[in-house]
Amino acid sequence: MTAESDWGGAPPVLRMILGRQLEALRVRAGLSYDEAGAALGVSHSTIRRMEAAKVARLRLADAEKLLRTYGITDPEQIERFLRSVQDAGRRSWWHSYRDVMPDWFASYLSLEQAAWQIRSYENHFVHDLLQTAEYARSRITSEATVADADRADRLLALRLRRQRLLSDDSAPRLWVVMDETVLRWPVGGADVMRAQAGHLIELNRLPHVTLQIMPFTNGPHPGLRAGASQLFRFRARELPDIVYARTLLGADMLDKRDDVMKYREALDRLSAQAAPAARTEKILEELRRDW
Repeated sequence: MTAESDWGGAPPVLRMILGRQLEALRVRAGLSYDEAGAALGVSHSTIRRMEAAKVARLRLADAEKLLRTYGITDPEQIERFLRSVQDAGRRSWWHSYRDVMPDWFASYLSLEQAAWQIRSYENHFVHDLLQTAEYARSRITSEATVADADRADRLLALRLRRQRLLSDDSAPRLWVVMDETVLRWPVGGADVMRAQAGHLIELNRLPHVTLQIMPFTNGPHPGLRAGASQLFRFRARELPDIVYARTLLGADMLDKRDDVMKYREALDRLSAQAAPAARTEKILEELRRDW
């Protein structure tokens, strides 16, 4: 049991790790959901929800009783696990923005903030973590759901706060493939796009950021079918790779191995077909001059 494994920094993700650890301990103990629930005085569905991290918070007393039911008696192990349960119950920094966030986006942020690697395909807009403030504001105010200036300001503040991730000591490895279309659409006008291209040049020089551009001349490619998507990978061995695929109503989270493999293969093909990363700065310079 390694509740203090190198998991990242988002409490919701830690809850996922703890849930998977509880599942592994239950299986190792040879207990069913019903038997675990009986020991805790709850239904089998509650145990399932705990293991799937679908409870608002895991109570310390419940966690300790489950550990002992599963045969964990070492005081240090139990203390370490319970300390992680406390950490997982803390509110994330983005909780203060819940008034302007859709419900599904909190889950997305928890993955983004805890990921070791983020691979992304963007076919419409610059990745949120790579946008200038002017580009981001233009994008936000173009959304039909953003009707007032105060809401736009809050959403912009949230996006800029997210971008601090790239300057953290524990910044993830960010690898983004963008269609050339992304840098041709006049989001905010020519001045904004010139500044955005320059910003991308600077970010691309960071050792943990890789940008690739998919030229128009390449024609149809796998990303056109897959659409914009993010593949998150984590240091914690308890967590599988997770895909977030955007939809009109939000996003779908996929963690089944077969589904994730399809997206990983699509991203691999995209990166192979896109212009090599070594040419990215030259392409961005040309696009900046065009604007």
